[in-house]
Amino acid sequence: DGLVHYSDISWTEPGEAAIKHYKKGDRVKAKILAMDVDKERISLGIKQLEHDPLENEFADLKKGATVTCEIVEVQDDGVVVKITDGITGFIKKADLSRERQEQRTSRFAVGDRVDAKITAVDRGTRSVKVSVKALEMDEHKKAIETYGSSDSGATLGDILGAALNEAKTEGKAKAKKKAKTDEDEEEEDEA
Repeated sequence: DGLVHYSDISWTEPGEAAIKHYKKGDRVKAKILAMDVDKERISLGIKQLEHDPLENEFADLKKGATVTCEIVEVQDDGVVVKITDGITGFIKKADLSRERQEQRTSRFAVGDRVDAKITAVDRGTRSVKVSVKALEMDEHKKAIETYGSSDSGATLGDILGAALNEAKTEGKAKAKKKAKTDEDEEEEDEA
């Protein structure tokens, strides 16, 4: 007997949807995937006759890379995200943030975009695991290396506070300068 498993019918459709394209008695082309001589069984695959349309996209996904994902489903145990067209990933609840109180799935909604780090890619099961927490930890580590040591007792806010205040001061100065320029232009128009 030859058997085509649901998962070997189509690259793009789930097995239950793909099987609806066939009926008993249809002739199909299939590739032999495995043979069990003792049980007189042959495992067949239809999708293996075609090129996997997502193969190149999976090749571009590397463990450790940062990706911007769109949330497509919020579950109790995490969120399902769209990484590219056709490729989804999963962020476990514990990986939603470094801060435990921020690991609530309820703070996310379908359509939200999040940056996350790829922690695992399994081409066989076509699954990708991503983590916001891992990305936040990397960013924290880089900030400590750049701006100071974690042994100093200073918080990240203390370390970056001066830089943020300086940026705010520069922004206010630019806004005042623009307002002054706008006033001068209005006076010229009136004259």
